[in-house]
Amino acid sequence: MTELPQGWAETSLGELTEKLVDGSHNPPSKAETGLPMLSARNVMDGKINFDQYRFIDPDLFEMEHRRTRVTVGDVLLTIVGTIGRSAVVPEGLQDFTLQRSVAVMTPTPAVGSSYLSYFFSSADIQRWFEDNAKGTAQKGVYLGALAKLNVPVAPLPEQRRIVAKVDGLTTRTARARKELDRIPTLIARYKQRLLALAFSGELTAGWRRERGGEFGTEVTLGDVATGFNYGTAAKSTPSGDVPVLRMGNIQDGKLDWSNLVYTSDQTEIEKYRLAAGDVLFNRTNSPELVGKTALFNGEREAIYAGYLIRIRCRDVLLPAFLSYCLNAPDGRAYCWEVKTDGVSQSNINAKKIAAFRFVLPSIEEQAEIVRRIESAFDWLDRMAADHAAAARLLPKLEAAILAKAFRGELVPQDPNDEPASVLLEQLELRRQPLGDATKGRRGRKPKESKAQSMAVKPLAARERLLKDSEQWPAVGLPFEAIAMRNAMPHDALRDAMFELLSGPSPALQQRFDTDAEVMVIQRVPA
Repeated sequence: MTELPQGWAETSLGELTEKLVDGSHNPPSKAETGLPMLSARNVMDGKINFDQYRFIDPDLFEMEHRRTRVTVGDVLLTIVGTIGRSAVVPEGLQDFTLQRSVAVMTPTPAVGSSYLSYFFSSADIQRWFEDNAKGTAQKGVYLGALAKLNVPVAPLPEQRRIVAKVDGLTTRTARARKELDRIPTLIARYKQRLLALAFSGELTAGWRRERGGEFGTEVTLGDVATGFNYGTAAKSTPSGDVPVLRMGNIQDGKLDWSNLVYTSDQTEIEKYRLAAGDVLFNRTNSPELVGKTALFNGEREAIYAGYLIRIRCRDVLLPAFLSYCLNAPDGRAYCWEVKTDGVSQSNINAKKIAAFRFVLPSIEEQAEIVRRIESAFDWLDRMAADHAAAARLLPKLEAAILAKAFRGELVPQDPNDEPASVLLEQLELRRQPLGDATKGRRGRKPKESKAQSMAVKPLAARERLLKDSEQWPAVGLPFEAIAMRNAMPHDALRDAMFELLSGPSPALQQRFDTDAEVMVIQRVPA
């Protein structure tokens, strides 16, 4: 952030957290019982879920649980795989520990847990995660880099106002998303109900009364259609002269012209060329999809693959009427009834589809039924498109809310709020031991000379710490003991420690000493 709002301050995440550790690097047990070890998949939509997780042996759980010390108010952050999802640990959760894909941090009094969690969700920080993720097969963010991440800190009262406002707005967007998510299901149900009315005669009952006639007579498809031919079994290619339509190209009763394969074999093209008005029936697919049907309207030259059956209608049957009829509830029920189930797929042969029985009205009524279906479907499809557009806008709206929040524009500022800088200074004073010679008056550090500044450069601090680790006992030392052995500023020591603990080849490792009940740092054995 280039310019901070009035009363705000900026500092690193490492300075804002009492604890910042990742989960266990030991693979969790594949046993069916034990205690929960959560991973990144358990942090979703700002919440912690227990839908699916690995188990860990109770003895190992106790050690890992003490190491990570997940407590109420801690912030979880996914740092491997799907990076940047966060959640605040609420009251009442069962005990759990973490896999290495999740980091846990305990905020200092200078920053609220929910404020920090929302900060991680902001668009700028999501981009920071993308830019700083390392790795090939599965990318991750190192704790050392995370500790250096700059966080804009509002005064505490303003933080609380921001969180309350964001909570209120995101509750409304969540409610809108929930309502929007219902629309595709409602549209699909409405279409099926419309088709049921159409092929029961109810949709055009009034139209028929005006003309004085019956709905029609029952026929078999074999009586009013011909062909029932299987498509080509020849191998297709990613490019060629003519597309080969496959079962995946039939979607929602229509032909989908994406994800095409092709052929240049002129013999196959002549034998399986489609003509406008051909109805394509999917004879082999999963049980719930077998029998899906679409009409070829001559959009472009094409042939069809072996998992499809081509049906050609006689003069008494409109192709569009047949396509809708086979996709209607009665048509789908017939396919379910006559399908032959295999290991993973079902099949309906040409003889069975030719035996499909349905009521055939006059050509005029068929045309009216098709017109009414397509008019209603066009309206429903426009509604589906509006739904998709609205669904795409919600994440942008949420991103705009968070962007305003961390620019200091979401809630009014109060000049009576204690500036965040004062709280950060108090935090720094609390961390320093009494009589610290590095402090000046009122807790401020005196300006360092050039020689002093050079003495604490990151590389020098890291090398000094690594050299000192050669003299540590094998069981390791607590951080406080290491700080006493190395006379360097707190920031330099902490940054050097993070670099040596993280990275592709860590030189140091953390271990919880169960006897002393303290976290210790050890040198990684050569």
